[in-house]
Amino acid sequence: MNRLQGKRAVVTGGAQGIGAAIARRLAAEGAIVAVLDLSEESASAVLAAPHIGVACDVSDTASVDAAFAQVEARLGGVDILVNNAGIGSAPGDGMAEYYAGQAAQASGDPTAHADQTIHCHDEGWSRVLSVTLDGTFRCSRAAVRIMARQGTDAGGQGGAIINIGSTAALAGNGPVPYVTAKAAVLGLTRAMARELAPRGIRVNAVNPGATETPIYAPLPDEVKAAVSADSLMKRLAQPDEIAGAVAFLASNDASFATGSTVNVNGGAWFS
Repeated sequence: MNRLQGKRAVVTGGAQGIGAAIARRLAAEGAIVAVLDLSEESASAVLAAPHIGVACDVSDTASVDAAFAQVEARLGGVDILVNNAGIGSAPGDGMAEYYAGQAAQASGDPTAHADQTIHCHDEGWSRVLSVTLDGTFRCSRAAVRIMARQGTDAGGQGGAIINIGSTAALAGNGPVPYVTAKAAVLGLTRAMARELAPRGIRVNAVNPGATETPIYAPLPDEVKAAVSADSLMKRLAQPDEIAGAVAFLASNDASFATGSTVNVNGGAWFS
């Protein structure tokens, strides 16, 4: 399929896992892809020319603006943005204490609590939100500035933005700053969809469930089994399965979809 032939796409956090799968899928659909990640070398290794890799720290406005200026100069514009970059945890966010409480509970300590909130310091909270939520906004802002200058095509399409949310935003399972950030990403998706519709810019989100990525690789088999049991499909998702939903939303097959959230979680949560 060549649904994205001639389109110029940006994928943040694209050097591995879901991001790399999305970048490869968009390229396979005909798009020229700019892979953004902290390391230009890692980003460039995902796809060969004519695709490009660009260093970008989404937690830093100057880095984001410089990266998108480079993308515009090298690709001539931006038609598709996939906001995939995000982190689940950061030093000082209280997760170490949370896991310690879980372990104490498992050992039979009746006084133990698996607490994160009371141990979460400002720097841990702020770091997760700065990458996962603020980074999504910063990259969207940079892309929309370019898309607005480009205007709309003959079909009235001015661009497509796909934000990667999480089933955690619906179910509340996971680190408190991460769940908060992903829930806010869904709100941002709806707000931008309303604002940008007159420009022909569609904004949608994909909520992956637990996915077989490098983050899950070191987990014990029993932990993977427990996570898999939460879904009706009784397994983890593969990154390519998330990428398929993103490619649909990026294409004109989804030309009437905006403000939508697609859950790709094996039935782990309905909304």
